[in-house]
Formats: sequence, C-alpha cells, structure tokens
Amino acid sequence: MNLEENIKKYLDGTTGLDGRKPDARYASFDYCFNYFQSFREARNVGAIAEPENVQVSCLHLAFYLASWGMLRGSAELLQKSARHLVPAIKLIASADATLWEIDAHCYTEANIRQILDTGHIFRHAYPGMSDILVTKVMLGVFGNVPAFDTNFKNGFQVATFGPKALRKIGAFYGENSTVIDRFRVPTLDFVSGEVTSRKYTRAKVIDMAFFIEGMS
Repeated sequence: MNLEENIKKYLDGTTGLDGRKPDARYASFDYCFNYFQSFREARNVGAIAEPENVQVSCLHLAFYLASWGMLRGSAELLQKSARHLVPAIKLIASADATLWEIDAHCYTEANIRQILDTGHIFRHAYPGMSDILVTKVMLGVFGNVPAFDTNFKNGFQVATFGPKALRKIGAFYGENSTVIDRFRVPTLDFVSGEVTSRKYTRAKVIDMAFFIEGMS
C-alpha cells in the first residue's frame, strides 16, 4: 500500500467521490468533530447533553452518521428520529476526560481497554449496535479510533473491533508516524468553509488511508 497516495486520494477526491470539500460528504466528519471537540476544548463536555444543547448535539451526530451511510437500507437508524441518539449524547457528555485524549500514538493496553469499554457502554445503551456504528460514533466525536466499516476492515485486514486490531493500528502508526503526522490536516469550518486550527487525529488519518485501500 502507498500510504501517502491513499491519503491524497481521499482528500483530493480522485476516487470518484468529491474528496474533502466544504459541501462534500467527507466534510460531514469535520463539522461533527468540530462541534463535539469545541466542548472538550472549553472543558465543558457535560454541556453537550444539557437541555439547551441536546437537540443540536443529536442533529450533528445524526447528520454525520447519515452522510456516512448509517441511515440507509435496512439500518435500524433509518427508522428512528434524531431523538433516538439522546442516550448516546448523554454517554458522550459523561465520558471520562482521558478518553478524549487517546489517539493512535498512545494505544497502550490501558487505553485500548478504555476504548473497548466505551464501545461496550454504547452497546449496553443500544443492544445489537454494530462495530461500524460504534466506531463511527467514536471517530466523529472523539477521533480516537478509525471507523471499522467494510472498506477499512478489508483494507487493514482486520475482522472485528477488538484488542488485536487496535494493537495493529498502534503498531502501524509507530511504523508510519512521519507520513501520518504530516497529513493531520486542519478541519474545515462550517460557516466559512475555510480551515480551522483544529487538526485531524492520527486515527482519522489512518481511517482515510485504509478506507481508500479497501475500495480497491
């Protein structure tokens, strides 16, 4: 795999999709991530689920998930309104502060366990929640794990969202940190369409590379 070429394909839109442009599908991640990270940066993540914010929080998460293919076909979310995500928003708002700091450069055994425990908590609130949905939520909010969709799993050659796969991601980052860090591009701002000072996480860059790899 050509890591740099795959990342450029994702960002530039040379795979038949529009790439990361302000009005294109991929930018839905940026707007969702910006919203939730703004609370973390203000040290006020509890406010995400407060009455004055909970509807907007649900709508941000819902549109990102819809844009990223989670409200189509036979998906359970297709039959739900955005209010169905209130329990998820409450879990996000109550997440331990350390969870927001985890990225692929620090996939220690303790951090891997925390990531997986968070997935179990989401599944307790939503029985039957798939690896794809759990990890897409965690990527869009925390940015701490790639989305384990079909393309990523095929490209990275992993079967499930578990400790073995996360260790492999951590090792991959360690072997390719220079390229991955170089492509930690700034997110796009919703209002202006211009870049912000907030960067993509390492896990997000890895997600992009293997999403493209899995398409081939």
